[in-house]
Amino acid sequence: MTKNQSEAKEISEVASRYERRKLQNISGLYSPTTMAVMMARQERERALIYWMHTSGLLPIGDKSLLEIGCGTGGNILEMLRFGFEPHNLVGNELLQDRGLMARLRLPAVTQIHIGDALTMDFVTQFDVVFQSTVFTSILDDEFQERLANRMWELVKPGGQILWYDFVYNNPKNKDVRGVPVSRIKSLFPLGQFHFQRVSLAPPIARRLVPIHPILYSVANILPLLRTHVLCWIQKPTQ
Repeated sequence: MTKNQSEAKEISEVASRYERRKLQNISGLYSPTTMAVMMARQERERALIYWMHTSGLLPIGDKSLLEIGCGTGGNILEMLRFGFEPHNLVGNELLQDRGLMARLRLPAVTQIHIGDALTMDFVTQFDVVFQSTVFTSILDDEFQERLANRMWELVKPGGQILWYDFVYNNPKNKDVRGVPVSRIKSLFPLGQFHFQRVSLAPPIARRLVPIHPILYSVANILPLLRTHVLCWIQKPTQ
């Protein structure tokens, strides 16, 4: 199988995995009106604020950000609330229906590029290139590596990759695969890494939060129960 054939096969598989999630209504587990989801989102927002302060990104009004796999635009909306300017935000989404929804939800000056990021012709580099739960849906190692290389190319010297994804396999969902810290480091061998463990395991959160919301924070004290990492990967200036 040629490189192009391999890429096309994995792109088709990714589309199939998302279609199965729709049919299984997995997305319903992550409804923003669910208390457990809201608490996880608030935790991640605190981690993102910590990232902005700690990484030296502030002030963000003049910073540019590209999200690979922007979905329906929820993360870009979050970045707008933090203070990024809409014309400095760019989304890329592989799946057309999700990309079109992002286009409807976001300001007109925010660019949305629908298609494969590996072949997309971006005309500039960015201060931040962001991915959120994209790599765990890519099961082909070579495709992961090519996408990581493409993200690295798109970051300005001195800029950073922003990464949010889970590290453990889900035995009930064969369409995803956890990406451990060691793998993240191998994908960006020239980067300088900063990691935060975040996000109480969703099955645990869904059980505890209906009893009382404070139990989310109590259980989240244990690092092993946090299933995701938020990390920023600094690109050297030269």
